[in-house]
Amino acid sequence: MKDIKDNFSNQAKAYAQFRPSYPSELFDFIYSRCNRFDKAWDCATGNGQAAIELAKRFEEVSATDISERQISLAEKAHNIDYRICPAHNTPFADDTFDLITVAQALHWFAIDEFYNEVKRVAKSGAFFAAWGYSLMRCNDEIDAIVDEFYTNVIGPYWDAERKHVDDEYSSLPFPFDEVECPTFHIKYNRSYEDLIGYFNSWSSVQHYINQKGTNPVQLIAEPLKHAIGSNIVEVTFPIFMRGGYVK
Repeated sequence: MKDIKDNFSNQAKAYAQFRPSYPSELFDFIYSRCNRFDKAWDCATGNGQAAIELAKRFEEVSATDISERQISLAEKAHNIDYRICPAHNTPFADDTFDLITVAQALHWFAIDEFYNEVKRVAKSGAFFAAWGYSLMRCNDEIDAIVDEFYTNVIGPYWDAERKHVDDEYSSLPFPFDEVECPTFHIKYNRSYEDLIGYFNSWSSVQHYINQKGTNPVQLIAEPLKHAIGSNIVEVTFPIFMRGGYVK
């Protein structure tokens, strides 16, 4: 079985503060595909970004993660049950969920074992949706800085699973009755400090620090400061999704 990786506990506060949240259009699309709204499972919930939205529509939401630290920072709601467990081995009963979601995490999983767990705990006809977001886009000057940093500075420090994000999950198996999913976009107005905080939440940055003892974000701090100054810039994250029905 594939090893379980916890790449985000060490920077859990930065992850919670600076990671993008997801647009309402994404959830509206998912809801349009759901047959019932009793129980949802948000797997690899992190700081609960998706779970807190699902809780506005579903009677009960179960949200799981392997990181106790991430769960401790998650936003709470009366109908969200947070649990610490791996994606492929949960305490849930068979035929429990009407919806199962995975936000920016499917590429980390022991995929075959996870899909077997999905089939076990999903009701017949439940909807499964897994999504992620691609590299941020801003303007030509900032994009060039980010692309150089992403590819040539920290490129060797990404886990191998990152390639699945780069190819928008197209190379991952998908054993469900797949439906066509639109592309969504996260749009933010962000400061220089916001972007520095976001880059520091990357798992590859933490790997670089662990191996070299220095923070690679320092290498782009000055170019970014020159490009942004005290301004606020619009940043866009394209979101890709694969969704389908569990039979």
